[in-house]
Amino acid sequence: MRIFTVDSFTDRPFRGNPAAVCLLDDAVPDEWMQAVAAEMRHSETAFVLREDGGPHSLRWFTPAVEVALCGHATLAAAHVLYSLGESGRLEFATKSGVLATEQTGDGLIAMDFPAKPATPGTPPDGLVEALGVTPVWTGRSEFDLLVEVGSVAEVRAVNPDMERLIAVEARGVIVTASGEGTSADYVSRFFAPRAGVPEDPVTGSAHCVLAPYWSARLGRDALVGEQVSERGGTVRTTLRTAPPAAPGTTPQGDRAELAGHAVTIWSGELEV
Repeated sequence: MRIFTVDSFTDRPFRGNPAAVCLLDDAVPDEWMQAVAAEMRHSETAFVLREDGGPHSLRWFTPAVEVALCGHATLAAAHVLYSLGESGRLEFATKSGVLATEQTGDGLIAMDFPAKPATPGTPPDGLVEALGVTPVWTGRSEFDLLVEVGSVAEVRAVNPDMERLIAVEARGVIVTASGEGTSADYVSRFFAPRAGVPEDPVTGSAHCVLAPYWSARLGRDALVGEQVSERGGTVRTTLRTAPPAAPGTTPQGDRAELAGHAVTIWSGELEV
């Protein structure tokens, strides 16, 4: 089986967020995928089972657990498939429903993801102490906690106490601020020690939360987000409002288009 490492949300090698992409020949046990992800040691490894005439199967594993949604590993998987000759709209069957990607002429890949707006609320016990920040706003999305602070400098300076943060009930914690004074509309960092990822370099699924939050704050649907981790990366977001649901049907919910570049670092073959 072929396996790749791809740097996502960047157009330069050794920046953005590295993900492994494994192209499966056939269905494999969950335990095997988890073992491969632990061996690869990236924040996520994507496992793709290509299907003729339907969505490709796509699953994501950190070194410790399977996750229900991952942006940068989806971008990496789409980048690999496009580099191998697939074209047009690609669809992936995932635990978060069917996700689709499109490639533009300049190599940018756009992904159709569900928006995951955060609901305002009181910070859970231990969160503020673990982050060492003074929040401007806090809330919770389906998976993560969102914490806005007062400036880009405060986001860059966050140095969480991971032992305290791992006790906070959430998949991860997004720390964000307005991008005033930078080329971005907003900046962010993402910490997920409970999922085995102390800090994720660039997090697509976090931008499913950030896109509706900052679009509402700034009054624009199309934004540029900069994740200011050590490696850094850029995510272009476009919030798309879902049309009204037909009578008797379930509303689809708003969508967040996430777009970025990706670079293949190496490829090889698994021998196990």
